[in-house]
Amino acid sequence: MNQPLAGRIAVVTGASRGVGKGIALELGAAGATVYVTGRSVTRGALPGTVNETAAAVTALGGRGIPVVCDHRNDREVAALFERVRAEAGHLDLLVNNVFSSPDLAAWLGRPFWELPLAAWDQVMDIGTRSHYVAGVHAAPLLFAAGGGLVVNISSAGARQYSHTTAYGVGKAALDKMTADMAVELRPRNVSVVSVWPGLVRTELVDAAARTADHGRVEIELPGEGSFDVSAAESPRFVGRGVAALATDPNIHDRSGSAVSTHDLARHYGFTDADSATQPV
Repeated sequence: MNQPLAGRIAVVTGASRGVGKGIALELGAAGATVYVTGRSVTRGALPGTVNETAAAVTALGGRGIPVVCDHRNDREVAALFERVRAEAGHLDLLVNNVFSSPDLAAWLGRPFWELPLAAWDQVMDIGTRSHYVAGVHAAPLLFAAGGGLVVNISSAGARQYSHTTAYGVGKAALDKMTADMAVELRPRNVSVVSVWPGLVRTELVDAAARTADHGRVEIELPGEGSFDVSAAESPRFVGRGVAALATDPNIHDRSGSAVSTHDLARHYGFTDADSATQPV
């Protein structure tokens, strides 16, 4: 079995379900030890827990380690990375993925002046600040490994209107953070890349999808239109992009940049988990 990430230590934040879970699974399939973080320890409205994801990582050939962590709580985040230090001594890959998508759903299609100020706080705290805090704690562990990679899960909303004003500002800030962290980390042999997934068929998307009159399964995004769920990426497609970045010997050439999952698929030649071709 080809396991190019055997012996590597990774942290994937927000990996109970969705994109984070897909990333954790692909890193596990490549042989990595993956610390899976999230708040979910029992199934709620949406399926998925940190324990289930960690078990799936192990079943695929890696080693999954569940860590219950609320990324709004700085003490819990510090404890997470202290655990990695105590158990592994270093870190090779940090994937900043945690994001409060279910909360965002209620704010779609509404102008910023109609939203509570909590909409701004939620996007900035869980998705921008939380990634910064994780980076602060991860940096010394990446240095201990002699270098490594930070992947920030971002969005094309950083450059074009998407969902809400707060969402776009948060993603633009995240991409700027990627660019500036890359400058400061380059001398320490650490690369930083933002990855832009497309529409991903997560548990949340499946729950919101409906069969249209013409028989196509679609999701309606208020103010943005209807989208064919069958054409969406799987979470593991995003994970394959992250795994490809983590095994790229020339990753330094990408450091500081933002790249879409489709561009990664074209460059590295991978396909989606349930398709012979990449999504279009």
